Amino acid sequence: MYNWKEVLNQVNEALAAMPFGRKPAELYAPIRYVLSLGGKRIRPVLMLMAYNLYKEDVGTISSQALAIEIYHNYTLLHDDLMDKADMRRGMPTVHKKWNDNAAILSGDSMLVMAYQYMMKDCPAGKVADVMGLFTETALEIGEGQQYDIEFETRSDVTEDEYIEMIRLKTSVLLACALKIGAVLADAPVRDADRLYRFGESLGLAFQLQDDYLDVYGDPAVFGKKVGGDILCNKKTYMLINALAKARDDDKAALEEWLAKPEGTYAPEEKIRAVTELYNKIGIRELCDRKIRYYFDQAREILAQVDLPDSRKAFLWDMAQSLLGRKA
Repeated sequence: MYNWKEVLNQVNEALAAMPFGRKPAELYAPIRYVLSLGGKRIRPVLMLMAYNLYKEDVGTISSQALAIEIYHNYTLLHDDLMDKADMRRGMPTVHKKWNDNAAILSGDSMLVMAYQYMMKDCPAGKVADVMGLFTETALEIGEGQQYDIEFETRSDVTEDEYIEMIRLKTSVLLACALKIGAVLADAPVRDADRLYRFGESLGLAFQLQDDYLDVYGDPAVFGKKVGGDILCNKKTYMLINALAKARDDDKAALEEWLAKPEGTYAPEEKIRAVTELYNKIGIRELCDRKIRYYFDQAREILAQVDLPDSRKAFLWDMAQSLLGRKA
């Protein structure tokens, strides 16, 4: 069996070896650029590790692993355009390096490429299950993105609505990757379904941790400045619960910060003030408990997969590494 670092190396080698011989070259240059920016490659690694639970020849499904990574980066490319983001992984985003039209067209081509690679060398008897799950996941991710957009203009978003949004926008692709890997490895149906639910819970914990680290993370470890969500009033688990649980003066102070126009305050001042309100209201502890809840749920579901613990150890090791936990 392979550990997740060995699988990651295989994914990176496969990405580096991808052919880009089609023309016009200007259409494919942004795609090559996006895929070269690095990242954790979580989704293809999870797919290959799920496959490796049952079979050793993980290279057999390298096309499907590439497909899930191409698809993920397609969503990031379009997210950056919609968010008007200037940087991704420390480099200019496609619409900044090229232009909006390039981001749209190259992104659309990435989506088609993702389907092309998912179909490539897929066993005939598995095509319907694999492509059905992949397509349903793609639709769900679009639904999650739409909810996220709608939340920007709402002040009454509930915790349950937020959890469902991040399940659709983030978790289902991790779940999809794991289940496709299991299906292609001829795993029992019940195990494939359990691995899907494992991915859902892991994805929820992962996204909630991202919310948490944006406020409380160490920039040197987190990889970006903290406080970005606070500055743009993003509806995160933190803010939604702060608005729901704050009382009297604390709520008034929080709402005042949310209403202040950009440019009327120093960014550090807003980050500090809102973080202090989160601390006072108890949001840090609340979010940490929720992360632990989904992390523990993921562990319980993986335990139900009908394989020896030693067989599942590498997959669980990766789950722990994603959340920075060792227990």
